[in-house]
Amino acid sequence: MYGKGQGLPQDYAEAVAWYRKAADQGVAQAQNNLGLMYANGLGAAQDYAQAASWYRKAADQGDAGAQNNLGSMFGRGEGVSRDCTGAVTWYRKAADQGNSAAQNNLGAMLASGLLCGE
Repeated sequence: MYGKGQGLPQDYAEAVAWYRKAADQGVAQAQNNLGLMYANGLGAAQDYAQAASWYRKAADQGDAGAQNNLGSMFGRGEGVSRDCTGAVTWYRKAADQGNSAAQNNLGAMLASGLLCGE
């Protein structure tokens, strides 16, 4: 609610604090949201390694959004070493769950011959 300013004033730092409480308890959606906050520098300093770490925790629990986000991190080499195979692996997991963004990302990678946009 703080992140979007729904019913409360928008406060990214407060959103990060609440996401962290839930993320530390293993809530996959909160882990993904915390990753987004770090990736975008909202309420916390931009930190791609932290973003990738939180995405991975959620992705390992099967969160399709986090799997797509982690695939993007691998594809761009943000917070992790650039790894096209890793990107495809995570995109495919999310795509198989019907995540349309991951389906698009996977298709783009396969069409480009797994070149990670090079």
